[in-house]
Amino acid sequence: MNSITSIIEQKLRMDFAPHHLDVINESHMHSGPKDAETHFKVVIVSDVFQGARPVARHQMVYKTLAAELAAGVHALSLTLLTNDEWVQNPSVIASPACMGKRPLTD
Repeated sequence: MNSITSIIEQKLRMDFAPHHLDVINESHMHSGPKDAETHFKVVIVSDVFQGARPVARHQMVYKTLAAELAAGVHALSLTLLTNDEWVQNPSVIASPACMGKRPLTD
């Protein structure tokens, strides 16, 4: 069985043909089981975003990942850029610690 992380990567590669893609499982920063796949940081650099406003870019990703969001992915932190935007500023904001984090369970 494929991990949720790999399924997300496959779907995003197929729909966005990215120049750059990072799918980072940040579930360990939140409460939940040790091997959870519920919280992700996603960075996509793609020409598909050319001319699209930020909200529209987010909606594109939500549509692609609708099944995963319905089946337990709780949070996505999205950085969605065109290649030109990425070249101008190739940095990603660090995710903050979860304020409600409890110790992870086994």
